[in-house]
Amino acid sequence: MHRIALAAMLLAGSYGVPTTALAQDACSDYADKLCEKAGEGSATCASIRMATGVMPAGACEAGMKDLEFSFEKLAEMGKKCKELEDQLCKDLGEDTKTCELVRSKVPSMPPEQCISMLTQYPKILADLKKQEEANKPLSAEKQKMVAEGSDGTSFGPADAKVTIVEFSDFECPYCSRAAAVANQIKKEYPGKVRFVFRQFPLSFHKNAHLAHQAALAAAAQGKFWEYHDILFANQKALGRDQLDKYAKDLGLDMTAFNKALDDGTYKAAVDADIELGNEVAVRGTPTMFLNGQRVANATSFDAIKADIDKALAN
Repeated sequence: MHRIALAAMLLAGSYGVPTTALAQDACSDYADKLCEKAGEGSATCASIRMATGVMPAGACEAGMKDLEFSFEKLAEMGKKCKELEDQLCKDLGEDTKTCELVRSKVPSMPPEQCISMLTQYPKILADLKKQEEANKPLSAEKQKMVAEGSDGTSFGPADAKVTIVEFSDFECPYCSRAAAVANQIKKEYPGKVRFVFRQFPLSFHKNAHLAHQAALAAAAQGKFWEYHDILFANQKALGRDQLDKYAKDLGLDMTAFNKALDDGTYKAAVDADIELGNEVAVRGTPTMFLNGQRVANATSFDAIKADIDKALAN
């Protein structure tokens, strides 16, 4: 839109400086005409109003005399968003979720953003392909990988019709909400849902890795879920002294617990879960899979309940 404003200024030539009122009226009319074409609520219209707000009346009057020029430029710029939208969906696949997202988001983008994205098209496409890959259900092999070998950190029968796997971080605030969801699932679907907890401490959470090791040490003594709840209730107090205190409060064998943490007994197990999460495109926490399908909102019990009920019904 700066180009339209600049063109109008050039067309104005040596017009004198008008009064403020005249400038306001002429430029307001010019902006109204352009916004009518661009869409009143669009980012392009917002740019137009900003640009014309600092233009002299003469420039706006000159622009009004050649509105077709501005309309053609707007149409030309608008075509770039359609070009971006169509090309992305062609390369991603028309029936993909990512194409659906592109179709819903691109039309509301300002044309200058679409133009910028077209200049970086290979990178944009690569990022969206990664996103699309992450949206796909896990293969049967990967579903088995994420669900097996979780003794002590899961609840529900092994042959349940619905299996939910969560990758979580004890220092992640959103994960505490997902923990509440897990507890609701346990109460409302006894014997019907298997829930598996996977360790995925994020690198920037300095106490998380040791907290996950401590949780596995508690799991070895049959107290994983109790320890899990205590850690989420005390996310800002996960230093070694606090971890020891929580274990003692639960009545754990402290000699065994301390030895496990001192020797790093479960460090490799936590690292293995992180590697597994990376393999199934876990990009953040909490991430949940329900029968291999990534859950859209892992912190909403109502949303997950709807998915569980549908899976049980089928």
